Amino acid sequence: MSIHPTAIVNPLAAIGDDVSIGPFSVIEAGVSIGHACRLEGRVVVKTGTTLGHDNLISEGVVLGGLPQHVHLSDHPGQVLIGSGNTIRENVTIHRALDEDEATVVGDNNMLMVNAHVAHDCRLGNHTIVANNVMLAGHVTVGDRAYLSGAVAIHQFCRVGTLAMVGGQAHITKDVPPYVTIDGLSSSVVGLNQIGLRRAGFSSEDILQLKEAYRVIYRSRLTWNEILATLQRAFARGLAAHFHQFLSTTTRGIISERRAPPGATIRLRREGADEEPRLRARAG
Repeated sequence: MSIHPTAIVNPLAAIGDDVSIGPFSVIEAGVSIGHACRLEGRVVVKTGTTLGHDNLISEGVVLGGLPQHVHLSDHPGQVLIGSGNTIRENVTIHRALDEDEATVVGDNNMLMVNAHVAHDCRLGNHTIVANNVMLAGHVTVGDRAYLSGAVAIHQFCRVGTLAMVGGQAHITKDVPPYVTIDGLSSSVVGLNQIGLRRAGFSSEDILQLKEAYRVIYRSRLTWNEILATLQRAFARGLAAHFHQFLSTTTRGIISERRAPPGATIRLRREGADEEPRLRARAG
């Protein structure tokens, strides 16, 4: 164990083996830090926070701050952080509102500079939360989701597994699994095919997801018809997650960005741009 002489570590904190705590850090009572965690300078870990092992916590991070809520409980909940996470400079993660609840961050996530995770959020495993992302209270983020820079997510929204949310998007409804959100319009623009292939899914898996995607966004079925079709036609495989996710939404899902009715795209014919030049030369 390595604790810098300027760090303040409460004797009632539980510190594992091979933990490194940098200068001017503060570790309060009731904290548990697993083995091989590395805390850089000016890290504050407050009461009610538990860290697994092999986490890297960069300068200025505050873990376990009180919830930002007008009805703050006298006995707020916990922050539970798994193992193998990288939490970069000035990230803040707040405790849950109620004593029996927790804000949860899973394993092997990367939270980049200045991201904020509010009370009662739940992050899965292998997520990437980029710079300046703001998660309001009770937000859920599925495994391998990617939140680009400056994304803001409204309270109680969910982001499905392997979804990709573009930079500066403002999310006010649920983001289904496996889709891509355009940052400019904050709308769905198709499947996250790059993320799916990087995760090792086959062409057959992606084809099934495309078929289910068309049911959700292109079929013009009613909501109940969409759910029934998904349940019947995609009972197994990756696409089964669509029915599981959509059938439990309380906020609705993000709509698809589509071209306005009547809009057309002019297709260039081969050699079409050469004809005027040839005529000009001939003249």
